[in-house]
Amino acid sequence: MSFMDKVKGMLGQHGDKADRGMEKSGNTLDERTGGKHSDKIDTGTEKGQESMDRWTQEGGQGEGGGRSGGSAA
Repeated sequence: MSFMDKVKGMLGQHGDKADRGMEKSGNTLDERTGGKHSDKIDTGTEKGQESMDRWTQEGGQGEGGGRSGGSAA
């Protein structure tokens, strides 16, 4: 089993936690930069969450992983 297979498996089981962690990290960065880079931080967070969703789906672990619903603003 490769490293990426292990990551995909963990995201399938704990995607919601990874999603919350990424969101919290983005919020922390936004606060520390005084909101100067909010648009870029939001874009990076959304792309990271989309990547997690793709990895989860590719690993066959679609249930319970990644974000649910929503669209890019």
